[in-house]
Amino acid sequence: MGQLAVLALRAVLVTLLAGSVFVLAVIVPAMLLDTEDPSGELSHLRVPIIVIFALGVVCAQTVLVCVWRLLTMMRRGTVFSHAAFRYVDVITGAFVAAALLVFALGTILAPGEAVAPGVVLLLGGVGLGILGVGLIVLVLRMLLAQAVARDVEATALRAELDEVI
Repeated sequence: MGQLAVLALRAVLVTLLAGSVFVLAVIVPAMLLDTEDPSGELSHLRVPIIVIFALGVVCAQTVLVCVWRLLTMMRRGTVFSHAAFRYVDVITGAFVAAALLVFALGTILAPGEAVAPGVVLLLGGVGLGILGVGLIVLVLRMLLAQAVARDVEATALRAELDEVI
């Protein structure tokens, strides 16, 4: 990956991380402290919805930090090592957790008539999409495992060749 692409990705990661910290530090407390008395069928779900939203932001932050760490490992040339698996596993877990949060949101919004059934169905589709991204990351982890195995094999063959020479 070119230096310019890495710099651009790091700039995007920093911007997204700063925005997510702002959301958690300012927006979520403002939503919780909102003194207006919400009327309607969803007023009792206000706190659970905000908690699910905040946990979703934490999942996104986790992915951003892990991608940053993998970029650092790539720059150092150590991304094809067993240490990278930890970050890829955390990314996969964050996507699964985010999908579960979306499914939970759909579940708490489903009863009653305050939310249209199409919205709940749409949330189910979004949850499936997020779960799909997690599965893609899992497949990429398997590719990383193959690359690490090939690298270990190449190192062993190189050592044997050095002994012969």
